[in-house]
Amino acid sequence: MSELAKLELNGKVYEFPVVEGTEKEKAIDISKLRDLTGYVTMDQGYKNTGACFSSITFLDGEEGILKYRGYTIEELAEKSNFLEVSYLLIFGNLPTKAELEKFENDIRKYTLVNEEMKNIIDGFPKSAHPMGILASLTSALTAFNPKSVNVNSEKDMYEAVCKTMGKFLVIATWTYRKNMGYPLNYYDNTKSYVENFMRLMFELPTGPYKIDPIVVQALDKLFILHADHEQNCSTSTVRIVGSSHAGLFASISAGVSALWGPLHGGANQAVLEMLEEIRVNGGDVAKYVLKAKDKDDPFRLMGFGHRVYKNFDPRAKIIKKAADDVLSTLGIEDPILDIAKQLEKTALEDDYFKSRNLYPNVDFYSGIIYRALGIPTDMFTVMFAIGRLPGWIAQWKEMRSNKEPIGRPRQIFTGHTQLTYVPINQR
Repeated sequence: MSELAKLELNGKVYEFPVVEGTEKEKAIDISKLRDLTGYVTMDQGYKNTGACFSSITFLDGEEGILKYRGYTIEELAEKSNFLEVSYLLIFGNLPTKAELEKFENDIRKYTLVNEEMKNIIDGFPKSAHPMGILASLTSALTAFNPKSVNVNSEKDMYEAVCKTMGKFLVIATWTYRKNMGYPLNYYDNTKSYVENFMRLMFELPTGPYKIDPIVVQALDKLFILHADHEQNCSTSTVRIVGSSHAGLFASISAGVSALWGPLHGGANQAVLEMLEEIRVNGGDVAKYVLKAKDKDDPFRLMGFGHRVYKNFDPRAKIIKKAADDVLSTLGIEDPILDIAKQLEKTALEDDYFKSRNLYPNVDFYSGIIYRALGIPTDMFTVMFAIGRLPGWIAQWKEMRSNKEPIGRPRQIFTGHTQLTYVPINQR
């Protein structure tokens, strides 16, 4: 007999089924609650609410576990690459060599962006934030691809995936080129996806650009680590927008806007802003560590701990080595990065931080890498979006394939119950 949860209201007992996931997560299915009782649940921020069944990503914050389609993030970061992980997330299985080659080649078919898109990007002032530009350009792709995706056609879905993967990388880098006043670059089909990111960003017409393989490897890992993270703010936004049967580009654009917030994708930008604050104020790391420990001081160390992981962020363990490799390879002398290394050492050794599991997280290390590569802080969230793209696509595809109903949360009304209209000349 299946497990049941009982709820007693006004002397009457109601029974609700308990559902269990493949990783032994349990949930009380209250989908009939309002029909049976007239009540709804109140769960601000949906911290205790399961909104969907998903087979894409499993996350256990208490144990520090992150898996994509059953594969641990550690194994994927060590053995795989970003496009292979993208295929895994979106289509549900690791590709064969032939499937992966076809996937990469098919993405290349769609990397040209309509020249009229330049008119849109030219309309933005130089002061525009790259994430605002990216959200707008992603949404604008709908105008150049007006035909809605037939989600029941495997061919149409595959084509939409390749088109999104190809064009998004190009327009994401265009936001940087716009900000810098550089001419816009185009995809080079002789190079890999991550290599193309580097040259799309940094290659100038005045000379050749040399791509460092250590840097490419570090970025590849970063993109893998950011590729999906269960039902976070931007991902659930993509799903709920898509549940209205909005198209893929429109749904991804909504995800970009959600990611932009400083409590979500802007965290690695906040890390660098904190490091800059410490530098400007004399660079005394010990002083700021004491401020962080003082519960009455508003200062907070950014990039330490995680709202989901109650242990060490598994992604941080992986990217720490990549950050060390990049800094060693590039041999950069930067007071900001020196401060970051001092903070890292303190957090890994100080009992105050260790006892509270306030370890450096993936945002801390990703910010260090981006800084070392010369990527400006307001581009950090764009970097996050490039990595998160396959996860958004996978979640949108799963939601549409599962024929999920349109998202429609309930509320508890707290406003006036009855007011009488007063004519304007009597107010």
